[in-house]
Amino acid sequence: MKQTDVLVIGGSAAGLTAAITAKRYFKDKKVTVVRKEEKVLVPCGIPYIFGTVGSPDKNLIPDAMVINSGIDLIVDEVTGIDHQKKAVSTSNSGDITYDKLVLATGSSPIVPPIKGADLEGVFVVKKDVAYLEQLKKALDKAKNLVIVGGGFIGVEFADECRKGRELNITIVELLPHCLALAFDDEICSLAEEKLRSQGINIITGTKVEEFLGEGKVEQVRLESGRSLPADAVIFSIGVVPNIELAQNAGLKVDKRFGIWVDDYMRTSDASIFAIGDCAEKSSFFGHGPSMIKLASVATHEARVAGANLFGLRRARGAAVGVFSTIVGDLALGSVGLTERAAREAGIEVVTGNAKAPDRHPGSMPGAREMGVKLIFTKDTGILVGGQAYGGTAVGELTNLLAAAVQHKMRADELETMQVGTHPALTASPIAYQVTNAAEDAVLKLRS
Repeated sequence: MKQTDVLVIGGSAAGLTAAITAKRYFKDKKVTVVRKEEKVLVPCGIPYIFGTVGSPDKNLIPDAMVINSGIDLIVDEVTGIDHQKKAVSTSNSGDITYDKLVLATGSSPIVPPIKGADLEGVFVVKKDVAYLEQLKKALDKAKNLVIVGGGFIGVEFADECRKGRELNITIVELLPHCLALAFDDEICSLAEEKLRSQGINIITGTKVEEFLGEGKVEQVRLESGRSLPADAVIFSIGVVPNIELAQNAGLKVDKRFGIWVDDYMRTSDASIFAIGDCAEKSSFFGHGPSMIKLASVATHEARVAGANLFGLRRARGAAVGVFSTIVGDLALGSVGLTERAAREAGIEVVTGNAKAPDRHPGSMPGAREMGVKLIFTKDTGILVGGQAYGGTAVGELTNLLAAAVQHKMRADELETMQVGTHPALTASPIAYQVTNAAEDAVLKLRS
């Protein structure tokens, strides 16, 4: 029987970060990671395997990050947890006892009960190297690809799969727009225009009824009765938390939201922590549990759990939701609530908007127009959401907006915030989008 002080189950973003944090804080403790995957993919990089990066092997988290940190690595599957004995069982390595256990078991893609979903050529987005290699081979042979789901992963797959292939690509999305959960309509439309300009077909406001084919998918039949030709299909409609180990061990779980945890990432057994996609999250905006599943949230929780293993040091923050992507050359970022989501939640809001080149003067090489939309509560003027679009500068600007949301900055504070600017790096201080969008909102709030 093996023994360890800290046992982490799962070796992706959450598990790896928790193990490294634990070793940094508790240098004298033995830290062990058990994962079932021989190779671990960078989760957010999966769509780029099929275009920009080129293969699953170029999208891996290196084992050196674990080994060079003084952490033991076991490639095996944990089959059960006995939290009374503080031990786990594995498929091939026997039992392992622990003092503290961290569950970072992640999530699995949703496959709805649609007739024909088991046909050859129908894929989901699995974090599995061999599976993704099969998907890549199928795409290389295909002529018609249908992507079910127009969220971030679906849009990124569409954008990437067209690179180097003569593929007829169609996105089918149930909501009125692609990316509608993260952006307001006017910004969703910009993304859809960019996709269409690249030859990608978009069908919104409808759902898939059935996959048709003799052993292999040949058509996708929509609710409207229309049929689309399809040699390959990719499901991208979300994920569910992997809670089986925790549930079988008698820990408190919710099948939809994940393993229950407190603010210190402890489960209903104080010696067991849960982090990442498998763990339940609360909404920053007070609307109960959150469905947000992001690597950035997972690593935040991992740093909290890793530091708390042998004495509580920090509490987690509720999930805000910080998203970014790029479609062609159009970068998009979103934080917190959209205007639509705020109004649906009964929150009266005021918005501020601003556009300007992201360099100054606008004749600087590489300059792009960048727009910002900010959403403030009408009664307090506190920032609850922000969206940005333009060139690659959008990525870090989105993180600035995330900090402002998390620290509940008001419109007047953002309007007078001191920022650093440079001709080759940022918008002009006169036209800086965040301060000008905040000023736009301040004037509306005063009126």
